[in-house]
Amino acid sequence: MAAESGESMESTLVLPVLPLDGEVVLPGMVVPLDLSDAEIRAAVEAAQAAARSESGKPKVLLVPRIDGTYAKTGVLGTVEQVGRLADGDPGALVKGRHRVRIGAGTTGTGAALWVEGTRVEETVPDPLPGQVTDLVKEYKALATTWLRKRGAWQVVDRVQAIDDVSALADNSGYSPFLTTDQKTELLETTDPVARLRLAAQQLRDHLAEQDVAETIAKDVQEGVDKQQREFLLRRQLEAVRKELRELNGDGPDAAEESDDYRARVEAADLPEHVREAALKEVEKLERSSDQSPEGSWIRTWLDTVLEMPWNERTEDAYDIQGAKEILDAEHAGLDDVKARITEYLAVRKRRGERGLGVIGGRRGGAVLALVGPPGVGKTSLGESVAHAMGRKFVRVALGGVRDEAEIRGHRRTYVGALPGRIVRAVKEAGSMNPVVLLDEIDKVGSDFRGDPAAALLEVLDPAQNHTFRDHYLEVELDLSDVVFLATANVLEAIPEALADRMEIVRLDGYTEDEKVVIARDHLLPHQLERAGLTGDEVTLDEGALRKLAGEYTREAGVRTLERTVARLLRKVAAQHELGERELPFTVREEDLRGLVGRPHHVPESAQDPAERRTAVPGVATGLAVTGAGGDVLYVEASLADPETGAAGLTLTGQLGDVMKESAQIALSFLRSHGAELELPVADLKDRGAHIHFPAGAVPKDGPSAGVTMTTALASLLSGRLVRTDVAMTGEVSLTGRVLPIGGVKQKLLAAHRAGVTTVIIPKRNEADLDDVPAEVLEKLDVHAVTDVRQVLELALAPAATVAEVPVAA
Repeated sequence: MAAESGESMESTLVLPVLPLDGEVVLPGMVVPLDLSDAEIRAAVEAAQAAARSESGKPKVLLVPRIDGTYAKTGVLGTVEQVGRLADGDPGALVKGRHRVRIGAGTTGTGAALWVEGTRVEETVPDPLPGQVTDLVKEYKALATTWLRKRGAWQVVDRVQAIDDVSALADNSGYSPFLTTDQKTELLETTDPVARLRLAAQQLRDHLAEQDVAETIAKDVQEGVDKQQREFLLRRQLEAVRKELRELNGDGPDAAEESDDYRARVEAADLPEHVREAALKEVEKLERSSDQSPEGSWIRTWLDTVLEMPWNERTEDAYDIQGAKEILDAEHAGLDDVKARITEYLAVRKRRGERGLGVIGGRRGGAVLALVGPPGVGKTSLGESVAHAMGRKFVRVALGGVRDEAEIRGHRRTYVGALPGRIVRAVKEAGSMNPVVLLDEIDKVGSDFRGDPAAALLEVLDPAQNHTFRDHYLEVELDLSDVVFLATANVLEAIPEALADRMEIVRLDGYTEDEKVVIARDHLLPHQLERAGLTGDEVTLDEGALRKLAGEYTREAGVRTLERTVARLLRKVAAQHELGERELPFTVREEDLRGLVGRPHHVPESAQDPAERRTAVPGVATGLAVTGAGGDVLYVEASLADPETGAAGLTLTGQLGDVMKESAQIALSFLRSHGAELELPVADLKDRGAHIHFPAGAVPKDGPSAGVTMTTALASLLSGRLVRTDVAMTGEVSLTGRVLPIGGVKQKLLAAHRAGVTTVIIPKRNEADLDDVPAEVLEKLDVHAVTDVRQVLELALAPAATVAEVPVAA
């Protein structure tokens, strides 16, 4: 009966040891050995000496030696032949026969190490079970697959011819992919079936690894082939384009056009993140065809990016005294604005000296909003700021802008897409730190295309604008070093979130003295040049300039004054050409009427007393703030005939809700306190009161006309005239308290321009007088009051001056 698998019959052998460093020989393998190694030569010579006394071939024990340690199992090998190897060195051909379990050492002939060994006789079941048969077939199939991949077709038949399980398993010792440890494991596995199963698993794992490696190699090769093919095709395409250009007569220079964007990008001084984005677009351009619309988009984008001054900056002029002198020379007045610019330069200089120029990726950019009426020099001030700082200046007009894309730019997918106005301004300036003037920021509107004011939030926020992203560029743009100046006429028209990001600097208008200085030093020289005249030919004395500023123009700014001066000089030039006037000529106050006509704004105090508006009871002079600065506001009141008019209150003059409520409050106060004020309040019950604000085409609103309406009604009821030289402002309450209002500086400047000498303001606005120029305060008698009774005492003429109460027609 055949023995069960794994059982063996053993016999004892005494053999010389032939150590194999890093190599393993399995039974059935035939290997050449180099006899130059002393240990191998000693083992072979000892085996040959022992074979002379015995019949048969010399026998050695092939034992793997790994890191100086011998394996527990070796292989009995016979020396088949001794001769020379292919390289000429002496060698021996040894064939492995069967496994030997190594025992104790013993003595023997020669210098070799002799040991006792026990032969391991391996047996397999006969016939083979079905599982073992399947294992044999699987191993042969795996070995055939591997051999075919290596092209070893002649070995395939030999492997297929092996039917012995043990021999088939040991045949895997020829596999070069097996490690020494794997071969040692096969050597020490004495069960043939288990050894074949182990060999099959090792071969299966190797084939799986080989498949992965082949897949990777295939992918790499395909990528290389694709690149080579693309390169060849592009070279062919360039050759075809060259031929077409020559046929069309374009010449070889046209081939150079803008195709070489890659070289331009690599040569440009771009930030790293911009360079990476540009190179990606260049790769897209190289892959796109000439007919693709994407190519033109990419070219336009690359041109824009390459034209941006990414690393260009102008050095700031840190001569603080010199900057202050420039601002003073180019603009009269505006002390608050010039002081703020001087402060900014001083702080920036000190930060730079202490190495604090950039903190957290941000610089100390300034965002100033210049708010004031037209013509006070807001726009020209931006140029002066840039001049004082030594920076480039760019003006961005925002009046009427309603599309958000005007600020942030259009997406590149749109036809005719462009970057936003901010990016275009930086590009136009040619530096990353210009002075950018956002002109008329309060005129920005919103519609279905978005809100441009909302897009400006990031631009004007010093905490965010160092990473501003334009929709067209789609790369971060550092705006933190840009000095933004915004101009506006009305602060209330600016969205609250946007106004919060800016430092508001008010320009409330010029005094008459400042206008005279501006006209003499700035307007007159400019207009003389435009009229073709020189300062030696035509001069204006101070009296003429003062009259032009006071009686011919009445405005917060100087635009109308400049136009009047221009008109005067044109008249003089024309008269000279017609032979009617000799030059040089000095324009005096009495010459103005003949040159520019009569005055348009004669002060009330200069008119005939009978022609003044306050010549009848029921008319009071108030003060208001408009988009053009401060102005005087007359309030007229009358009582209707009790027989023809209905009782109640009638208001005219395009008044807003707040002003209508102020009129109701004034009327209620007089009704409830009429007896105390010695007024005939019975007239208010039986007769309708009518309050009118002249200039009815102009909308008016606000609470500051409350005291003016109260005074007008009190004058009407008492018959006492309101003093011609008195103007007033303040909100009135039901109890007669005078409450604070805004725009005190603008209102006092308007009173001064109108020739008023006495002004009544609320007591709580007394601190605002610090903002009013000293030369204006010297010419005004300002009274701060807390109660309407004080207003009436100051504004109404003495009781002796009484007139008949007018009745509305």
